[in-house]
Parts: sequence; structure tokens; C-alpha cells
Amino acid sequence: MSPTTEHRKTRTAAGTELTETTVGVGGAAESTDMVLNIGPQHPSTHGVLRLRLVLDGERIQHAEPVIGYMHRGAEKLFEARDYRQIVMLANRHDWLSAFSNELGVVLAVERMLGMEVPTRAVWTRTLLAELNRVLNHLMFLGSYPLELGGITPVFYAFREREELQNVMEEISGGRMHYMFNRVGGLKEDLPAGWTTRARAAVASVRSRMDVYDRLVLGNEIFRGRTRGVGVLSEEAVHAYGVSGPIARASGVDFDLRRDEPYLAYGELADVLKVVTREEGDCLARFECLLEQTHNALDLADACLDRIAELPQGPINQRLPKVLKAPEGHTYAWTENPLGINGYYLVSKGEKTPYRLKLRSASYNNIQALTELLPGQLVADMVAILGSLFFVVGDIDK
Repeated sequence: MSPTTEHRKTRTAAGTELTETTVGVGGAAESTDMVLNIGPQHPSTHGVLRLRLVLDGERIQHAEPVIGYMHRGAEKLFEARDYRQIVMLANRHDWLSAFSNELGVVLAVERMLGMEVPTRAVWTRTLLAELNRVLNHLMFLGSYPLELGGITPVFYAFREREELQNVMEEISGGRMHYMFNRVGGLKEDLPAGWTTRARAAVASVRSRMDVYDRLVLGNEIFRGRTRGVGVLSEEAVHAYGVSGPIARASGVDFDLRRDEPYLAYGELADVLKVVTREEGDCLARFECLLEQTHNALDLADACLDRIAELPQGPINQRLPKVLKAPEGHTYAWTENPLGINGYYLVSKGEKTPYRLKLRSASYNNIQALTELLPGQLVADMVAILGSLFFVVGDIDK
């Protein structure tokens, strides 16, 4: 329908003649789509992510995640660093899961070398991986309500994170990028009395975790904003390669720690609980994350118990001055806090990898937005986006 123009003449009290012009577009306004950019800097994008939305009124018609703003070429840089140095590159893409990121790389290299890691290192790695899982989840447990207007939980989350950060910092010297994994084990043994302090920190955090049940899950506004919103089907989970708590919230009962055990998880089957939901909505994803945090604290306690029973022994393997992996290829994958991370390592027998391909959890998880957002209201976009629990560095690598 073409625009219409209407002219009307009026006269003021002083006798001056005025002409008013009205331009109308008729029914065309109702069928005009609007393109809206969310980001690349936006409070709910957890980094430099851009969403290109096509709207029909308040309803999202099409959604396209635009990524690459943080790309730093880590996979290419792997090819120019030796097997000791690549650990530094690996722990930075998901800055909330640095220890777990390091772990996947060293597991791939050790598998290529056919190397057996000391028992003490295996159990300590498992402990630190679970503490890192709690640190990751606490950030999202606090920041997700914040994105929906609830400011209080994030302060509690940082209080609990600080207790665990302290014990992680004590052993490694780092608060985010621990650099504690080494090919063949860990950098060094635990400091004297560290396990006692770690156990106290775990107990302290557990004693206050009920705040999320009461303050967040018990909040009717939070439940109203998340229940039935952003439902991700089990079929979509498989189609997009979604993993981790997001997949399990849609009824996909899969966890590498149970289904393909690595480290000491095979011996923790009686403690490990794979949390699932069937609803697949924002609320189910938050509930999975919260329950998984409780279970990670239980796993950390079980690891501390086992470490206390172990005799003194080495924490790593002695390595040659120049470390070379034999020619061949291997694939290692781990159940990272945000989902499955995979590491495909190709070696030509040199001291640097020929190729190290990283499959990061956030990259696949964020693709589901193209399925989740169409048909939703713009007001629900932030609730859906925040419930995918992603880190943009993990998308862009």
C-alpha cells in the first residue's frame, strides 16, 4: 500500500492561516519488519557477542548470532608452541573454566604419548576440576537473576566464589588462569595443610547454597520469567550438538564423567549424579545448573577423602628436555562445566603439534539460538540468552 498525504488548513485566533500536513502509510506499517542488533556490547551477552534479530512488532521472526569479535587464532597458535607452552593458550578461551581447559589438552598429549599419570595427580586433577566447575556455575547462578532484574544473588555468588578462589590461588598462584596442569601430572604437590583449608571452603560454600533455592527458585517473579520460556527440544539438542547442563535440561541424559569416565570419575560412580529435567525451558536449565553445583561439591569432598588415604608419592612424571609426541593423531574429550570440550591432536613427530582442533561447548550451544528465539517476545530474549550459560571467548576461541 502506497503512502497517503492529507493537507488541512486551519486559522489561528490571530487570523493567521496554517497548513497541517499528515502523512500516513496505511497498512504497510503492520507488515514492515524491523532489524534490531543486540550487542556486540550488551549486559546479557557475557562478552562481545552480537545478535541480529528480525522483529515483527514485539515478536522475533529470525535470529542470527554474529560471532568472531574476540577471535584470537588460538588453534593456529597451537602449531607454533611446544607441548608445554600450549597449556597457556588452552586455558584462556573459557575464562571461567581455566583448569578444565588445561586438562583437556594435557589429556590429549598424554594419550598420544601413552603416558600413565601418577595416582596422586589423577585424584588431585579430579578435585580441582570439580572446584573449577563450582566456580563456573556460581558465576551463572548469580549473573542470570541479575539479567532478569534481581541484583542480590550475584553478591552471594561472589562471596562463595571468593572462598574457593582463595584455595585455588594458594596452590597455583593464579585466580583465573591457573597454569597448574602439566603433561604427566601437575606442576607441584599440594601445600601443607591445603586439603584441610579446601575442605573447610567446600563446607562453607555448601552451607550457604540454599540461598539460591530460597532467593531465586522461590521467587515468583523469577519463575514467571523463566517457566515455559525458551523451550529447547531434545531433537534440537542433538541437531545442534548442544551439551552440558543445557542439553540435560531438555532430557538428554548424557555426561562424559559417567558414560565415558576419565580421571578418577570411574571410581566416583556412587557420588556422581547426572542431573536432568524434561521441560527444556529456562527454569529447567537453571535448576540443572544449581543441582549440578551441589553435586560438584559432593564430588570434591569425595576426592579430598581419597587424597587423604593416598600414600605420599609423585605428582607428575619426569619429562625429557625436548618433548616430542609420536606421529599420529588422537581425540580427547572432557565434560567441561559448560558442556563437552573436544581436542583433536595431530602430530608429525615434532615438538609442536601439527594440528590441534578445539571443539568448545559454547560454540555449539549458542547456535541453538537460531531455533530458540524465533516466535519469542523481545522481552523474553534476555531470559533465553542468559539461560544458555555461555562464555564468548569459548565461542570465538
